[in-house]
Amino acid sequence: MKEFSLAFAPLAPQWLLVLFAALALAWVVAALVLRRRGALPRALVFALLIGALSGPSLVEEQRENLHDVVAVVLDRSASQNFDDRRAQTDAAREALEKDLKALGDVDVRFIDAGASQTDVEQGDGTRLFTALNSGLADVAPERLGAVIMVTDGVVHDIPTSIAAANLKAPLHALITGHEGERDRRVTLVEAPRFGLIGKDVVFTIKVEDAPASHDPVTVTVRRDGAVLNRVLARPGELVKIPVRLEHGGRNVLEFDVEPAPDELTLVNNKAVATVEGVRDHLKILLVSGEPNPGERAWRNLLKADANVELVHFTILRPPEKQDGTPIRELALIAFPTAELFGRKIVDFDLIVFDRYSNMGLLPPNYFDNIVKYVREGGALAIVAGPNFSQPDGLYYTPIGKVIPARPTGEVIETPFRAALSSLGARHPVTRDLPGAEARPPAWGQWFRQEQAVFMRGASVLDGAGGAPLLVLSREGKGRVGLLLTDQSWLWSRGFEGGGPYEDLMRRMAHWLMKEPELEEEYLRANAKGREVAVERQTLGDSAGPVHAVAPSGKAEDIVLSPAAPGLFRGKVTADELGLYRLTQGEMTALVNVGPENPLEYREVGSTPEKLRPLAEASGGSVRRIGEAQGSGIRLPRIVAMRDSPVYAGADFIGVRRTGASVAHGIRLAPLAVGLFGLLALLGALVAAWAWEGRRGRAR
Repeated sequence: MKEFSLAFAPLAPQWLLVLFAALALAWVVAALVLRRRGALPRALVFALLIGALSGPSLVEEQRENLHDVVAVVLDRSASQNFDDRRAQTDAAREALEKDLKALGDVDVRFIDAGASQTDVEQGDGTRLFTALNSGLADVAPERLGAVIMVTDGVVHDIPTSIAAANLKAPLHALITGHEGERDRRVTLVEAPRFGLIGKDVVFTIKVEDAPASHDPVTVTVRRDGAVLNRVLARPGELVKIPVRLEHGGRNVLEFDVEPAPDELTLVNNKAVATVEGVRDHLKILLVSGEPNPGERAWRNLLKADANVELVHFTILRPPEKQDGTPIRELALIAFPTAELFGRKIVDFDLIVFDRYSNMGLLPPNYFDNIVKYVREGGALAIVAGPNFSQPDGLYYTPIGKVIPARPTGEVIETPFRAALSSLGARHPVTRDLPGAEARPPAWGQWFRQEQAVFMRGASVLDGAGGAPLLVLSREGKGRVGLLLTDQSWLWSRGFEGGGPYEDLMRRMAHWLMKEPELEEEYLRANAKGREVAVERQTLGDSAGPVHAVAPSGKAEDIVLSPAAPGLFRGKVTADELGLYRLTQGEMTALVNVGPENPLEYREVGSTPEKLRPLAEASGGSVRRIGEAQGSGIRLPRIVAMRDSPVYAGADFIGVRRTGASVAHGIRLAPLAVGLFGLLALLGALVAAWAWEGRRGRAR
């Protein structure tokens, strides 16, 4: 196809041409007013001269018409999996491809949106316009004939205006799903990310019903899979729910609203929050029975942590110095036994007795308080000195009820090197201690050990002759750690190369205070993208498969492989977004795949209203395509239209014919230069001269 047009390349500056034209026009007007001879011929001369200086050229273009582009955006987000929407989308794609090709001169570009791994991980909801802009990055806006979106209508990146959308073509939205869909959902309005252990954290939830309802419904509250409470919530109202954190680390909270009759999906009936349990301060009581090098090692270790509030008392008078002087007269400050072991004992996270012997400082009822403190969830560490097996040792007080090893009365005084027991190689407190992999362990020697008979718990370190050296035991709801030597401080001083003093003591203290990472038996899961990593810690020799249940109820078993003694790991790729429940025996682990409470599931009912303002502003339309029942669809006719303010009717949608083309060749033909231009100018001059001469003779 050939197209012709005029182009100009001025031979003088534009301002000069304008000035010359203005002067010429003024002269011609004056000449006409004064009735001067030759005004019109001279006007023609001036016009030709100005035209010549403008450099006019005839442009001949060889152009090829381009096909119009129609973008069909297919919503493949997770909400399209509900009911018959996926089948309706697939049927619409097939029909649109056929109808658009039948128009002729149309390039159809299908764009899938919302199904990629990135969409899942980001959790930003359905972003059709982002996908549209990306899919049309190489298409000039002038070539776009129409945009057709096949979606449930719940789109989260709708531009505020046509200008913001940069749309120069009609937008048609074809809505999947069915009118009147029923859905109930629970939303977390306020959810703290951190909370203090032993304190309440308050969550604010809201239940919403579509269609609207005001009858109270039951919300079940779970922590780490265990039911804590059930509360009534009226749809549309904010409800505050306090939840107490019982342990450090990750606490998974679930708020599950009862389903409504004939609901579209149950996936948004559950809201999930992960709260990290932290301690405000670790309050530790350290009681040293006498001055010894080990107490300084304990103080250095505990005071190195700024989160530790340490209360330390040292009894300066050894047991063997009995001179009859009352204790209250020897103490530098009064030993607040009634306060520490009475009213405020429950405030301590850990009590440490370091080489303590019973010298009448604590009445029997205070020892009973300590036993009660342990059995109700407290933590007790005992570092046994030579007096542990004596009649005034701790074992022969009421505390002996919770001590996991019985002293024989003998003290072993010979060089020995601590070693992991067979159980200790699998226990998280002692597994992977630096130097433990060597044979013998690459640790300095100790020289004294209290001989004792192991009774219960876990003996994780062996001493001289394989005798138990470190025993960890659960007593009621609390825990006890017994170290049967007072020479662990040698490691902290670097004697014979030292040893992992800080690692061992810190792990033992944190195990006593129920640090989740140090539990002997646990099942844990973490998600990165769609990959779920499962970890099983056990003191056993093997671990069976883990049973995983997806949000939809689909179940599968995950086989674990050995990663370290007592540690087994496995991986699985998740097919769904949401909360997965993993179980093995009585143990349960929860892991959320994708963002917690993803935007995609907060509103799942199909709707034409969200896209209607933008579509109608573009001249397009919004309509449902689903039949009353099932996956059948009813598509409007597609017609080609010239420029129009409206591109839709009751039974059709329009594609704008853009008339876009591309030039393959251009030829310029100058009009005011060369022989033609010279002849035109000379001809005008001769005509003006002849005209004026004829008028003169006529007079």
